[in-house]
Amino acid sequence: MTDAALGTRVRVRARGVLTHPVTLWAVFVLVHLVLGVICLTSPSLPMGDVTIVYEFWMRRGVEADIWVGLDTAWVYPLLAIVPMLASAVLGWTLYASTWLTLALLVDAVAFAVLLHRGGRARDTAAAAWWWIAFLVAVGPVALGRIDTFATAVAIVGVLVIVGRPALGSVLLTVGAWIKVWPAALVAASVIAVRSRLTVLVAAVATTAVVLVVGVAAGGGASLVSFITEQSGRGLQIESPLATPAMWAAWAHAGTSVYYDQAIMTYQLDGPGTALAAALSTPLLTVAVGALAVLGIVGARRGRSAACLLPPLMLALTMALIVFNKVGSPQFAGWIAVPVIFGLVTARVGGGASFRTPAVLGLGVAALTQLVYPYWYGRLLGLDTVLLVVLTARNVLSLVLLAWAVVAVWAAVRKEAVLA
Repeated sequence: MTDAALGTRVRVRARGVLTHPVTLWAVFVLVHLVLGVICLTSPSLPMGDVTIVYEFWMRRGVEADIWVGLDTAWVYPLLAIVPMLASAVLGWTLYASTWLTLALLVDAVAFAVLLHRGGRARDTAAAAWWWIAFLVAVGPVALGRIDTFATAVAIVGVLVIVGRPALGSVLLTVGAWIKVWPAALVAASVIAVRSRLTVLVAAVATTAVVLVVGVAAGGGASLVSFITEQSGRGLQIESPLATPAMWAAWAHAGTSVYYDQAIMTYQLDGPGTALAAALSTPLLTVAVGALAVLGIVGARRGRSAACLLPPLMLALTMALIVFNKVGSPQFAGWIAVPVIFGLVTARVGGGASFRTPAVLGLGVAALTQLVYPYWYGRLLGLDTVLLVVLTARNVLSLVLLAWAVVAVWAAVRKEAVLA
């Protein structure tokens, strides 16, 4: 056997091993276990929201019958209660471990759907490996927030939305009732999927069911309080919009970092910070509106969902991140949904290449993990290196948004897009 033939055989066997479901599942579970150990043992408390905030909310509900989202206003939609309450099934002592187990299970369901999306695991192996790499890059925050469950549900939703629009819409709407941002994916689907009426009706029906259940459980105005609860927040330090103010604080130019006791997060106070926070919602509204109009133009020109939907989903998701005054580290996890969808569509659905956003997404994730949870304290102290890292992360997010906008524009004009 020649050296060339031997090399070919080795490459074929290596590819076979790397794309085999057993390999993919083994690494996927291993990554979750390692991240779970970090969540449980790291002194930087990457699961602080789970063990301090979520558990407190559920304890008060179980023991005092005061339920967030029903009896009191809440920052999350109603269905966020489901994984939070389910994590108490084995008792409060095991709350964190149960949470991580449930996170692994919902991610496993999404991973199984991903592997079978193309009929054969090797058809979507690249997207599966990318998701694994993304989890490693973004770190323990991928499992330690309510966004974990919304993201897993949304991944399944986008993978089935074109072939089964009613099911996909229901799943994406459920995701939005866990954490609001998948509503952008529903909007993109209504615009770009040909069975848009089915998508819309399924979303409205799912929302109606959630509201009816909420009212039956004793909820009233609190059921929609998540819409207004964010309005009074200031400018959070990790937000892309806060980048200039963070450097102003570093330069001692009258801006400072403070801890808001009411919402339990670090924000900025100083010249221009209130204005930036106030402009966040209008900027976000304009950006989402402009992207929606662009998507509608593409749909009216007959562009296929495979061509238009992946970049539109990515653009809307990145707009929610870039123009958001909050900017929490878990927001980086949202990027996984449109990128996985784009990679799969490029491989099995005839969509454009998604290699560039895949690389950029990994960069955003890795820089996010450098900031949180390990060196967050140094960021609060306005450490120069951490400020550079945070700035690079925010600039990279802006670049990813720009790529997505250009890709949507190219899809509307039916032009080729660089990988």
